[in-house]
Amino acid sequence: MTNPFRAHTRFIQAQEAAQRGSNSRHAKGYDLMLLQLNEDRRRLKGIQSNVNKAQVKIEVLPKYAAWVEGVLSVDGAQQDDVIMYVMLWRIDAGDYAGALTIGRHALKHGWVMPIGKRTTSTVLAEEMADAAKAAILAETPFDADLLLQTLESVDGEDMPDQSRARLHKSIGWAQTGNSPVSALNHLKQALQLDERCGVKKDIEQLERKLRNS
Repeated sequence: MTNPFRAHTRFIQAQEAAQRGSNSRHAKGYDLMLLQLNEDRRRLKGIQSNVNKAQVKIEVLPKYAAWVEGVLSVDGAQQDDVIMYVMLWRIDAGDYAGALTIGRHALKHGWVMPIGKRTTSTVLAEEMADAAKAAILAETPFDADLLLQTLESVDGEDMPDQSRARLHKSIGWAQTGNSPVSALNHLKQALQLDERCGVKKDIEQLERKLRNS
């Protein structure tokens, strides 16, 4: 766990780096965070189990919390690769609300993913949808409101139809028990976007349930 003095120092350094705009990449604090990031990434690459990787991410994420807070507190617009990795790691670690906070900020300022070819909106939609799907299949509760917030955040963003369909599908699954009418609507939207997304049986079952209720 980061000690309070170090956390405060990182918070201030993050604010200063964010306020320097295009020069932020040369800020001492940012360079140090990149070094920390690279060290943790190397550690994660040496682990094959996704479950174990998630545990390590839970362990290392507090080291980045003050930095993220600092940048977001001054609405820093300059691309920050450290924070983009933190967004991904927060999803893997189960901190979905924290990931979404970063996602909104990144979309607002047009930040891009430092790895892969997917856009930030696509990553946010797919990763949140997949996290919800995994939780639901494991019969673990998942807050549908987080998925609805994700959908709202990526509204108007360009992405493959299949990616948006995955998000609608997960919302439908998450809402099936409590909001069947809304769930049916999202499942139908998923089907409209991607006819192969695997929701036809879910739609039939929900329609039957609503007819009989």
